[in-house]
Amino acid sequence: MVLTFLNGIFLISMPGGSEWILILLVVLLFFGGKKIPDLMKGIGRGVREFNDAKTNVKDQIEAGMTEKDIKETQAETELREAREKLAQAELKLTQAQQAQQMQTELPK
Repeated sequence: MVLTFLNGIFLISMPGGSEWILILLVVLLFFGGKKIPDLMKGIGRGVREFNDAKTNVKDQIEAGMTEKDIKETQAETELREAREKLAQAELKLTQAQQAQQMQTELPK
């Protein structure tokens, strides 16, 4: 929508076939025939490095998410074990209190 508006005001659009030929000729004049392969190699190397960096960042994010999931699972396991130990301790305390109460109720 914005591009349509700007096209009408500034009379700009994507280059067509003849414009691309003109652009290529200007590039050929500026850089010369011997420099263009080096220029393309540099562009290719830059694109490859960008894609490698993008892949590395994606892998690191996924590894961080996986690590977070593992830590959450470990924390849940530790919490469950702590609750079980607490329940066992409460049971032992209740049994000890009952035993003590029985001893105090025994006739002397």
